[in-house]
Amino acid sequence: MAMEAKALVLAMMIMLSWILAVRAEIREMEVWSDARSIIPFDEFGFTRWGGLELNVTDIAFSSALESTAAAAGDMDLSQLGFFLCTRDAWLHVLRQLQDLDITCALQSDLVRVVYSFDRLLPPPNPSGVAVARASTFRLALNLTDSPGQFTLVFANCLPPLRVSMSVRSAMFNRPDPFDPSRRAYLSAGAAALPLVYSLLFFAYAALATIWAAVLVRRRRATFGIHYFMLAVVVLKAFNLLCEAEDKSYIERTGSAHGWDVLFYIFSFLKGISLFTLIVLIGTGWSFLKPYLQDREKKVLMAVIPLQVVANIAQVAIDESGPYARDWVTWKQVFLLVDVICCCAVLFPIVWSIKNLREAARTDGKAAVNLMKLTLFRQYYVVVICYIYFTRVVVYALVTITSYRFLWTSVLAGELATLAFYIFTGYRFRPEAHNPYLAIDDDDEEEAAAEALRLDDEFEL
Repeated sequence: MAMEAKALVLAMMIMLSWILAVRAEIREMEVWSDARSIIPFDEFGFTRWGGLELNVTDIAFSSALESTAAAAGDMDLSQLGFFLCTRDAWLHVLRQLQDLDITCALQSDLVRVVYSFDRLLPPPNPSGVAVARASTFRLALNLTDSPGQFTLVFANCLPPLRVSMSVRSAMFNRPDPFDPSRRAYLSAGAAALPLVYSLLFFAYAALATIWAAVLVRRRRATFGIHYFMLAVVVLKAFNLLCEAEDKSYIERTGSAHGWDVLFYIFSFLKGISLFTLIVLIGTGWSFLKPYLQDREKKVLMAVIPLQVVANIAQVAIDESGPYARDWVTWKQVFLLVDVICCCAVLFPIVWSIKNLREAARTDGKAAVNLMKLTLFRQYYVVVICYIYFTRVVVYALVTITSYRFLWTSVLAGELATLAFYIFTGYRFRPEAHNPYLAIDDDDEEEAAAEALRLDDEFEL
């Protein structure tokens, strides 16, 4: 049972690292007195001309049990080392460990051993003079014979032993096999992302221009919420621009050169503004009523801090990588906060629907209220679909899509977001005769009777 529980934990760590791929670039990582049996590092999609450079320095061992803190000759250092493994292969490795076919992942024929620490031992010395073992190594590995999506993993199969080391890894593909000096540091599945984000930036820039023109042309029917919509679109456009430049620099140099900082800033502002916009539209602020009720203010005041926490968790996830001890914790925090935010923004819409339904049955403007009710019902359904698609379907696409086309899941999520922005702008555009503003008095009685009948059928 203990072995099964241990294998389950290891499986969760590895699978989480595959579900959310960290930033593929040249990375420098510090491991301090770590006794974990499995430490996943970077994931990367290699083409036929891929390569790995690994530089490990300051290797040191310690143990919580002084009796086991033996010299190098007393330890089987072949039980420690780095290996490359695919997602499917890892599941079979776990099975081998459970069935006791092997005692260490490095022994499996399903993984590609990069470096085992027994190679750190000094060569035989006939003179009998003691020679200290090496504390550093460097290697370059060509993966021309095994393209695929691999994760670099460190295995420590000596449980009491704690390992400290500085790891610098560089994973890359060669766009031109005849020019080894050219390298692309983006994974094969992310190679198209700079172009994807650039095209989306132009799409949002065009959308912002069109929306600004609409606001200028229809100033008399424009409310504060419409200007806020423009700000959300502009922030999204800048967010995509920074992401495109971030990925472009990483592809060429292996480093973001500061564009990641701008990306985090605009991602933070975009996330807060989008959820705030959904809450404000859901409450009917500005175009239905110029104020927020206390419970609606509480929702808004809860969503904003939650978005701050979510963005902090996202930065921690991106910058640390799955090798960090608290990476899984930050991952869980991000998912939990994201789910809470998505649920929280639905409450104001539900409250507005409830209020409009009650108003449609009590006051003399039943048709007006029921048309508003229909509009908010449609928006509620669209918000549900948007949340479900971007939080569930997109992650499902990551698991079923070939590693070469992982960019398609990003594109699907961004297109769904673009469609959501367009729908929101179209349905709540500044218009003198929008359903949430007015209806002709001559048609009030007839429209009210028909709308009430349809509403009763909908309830049934």
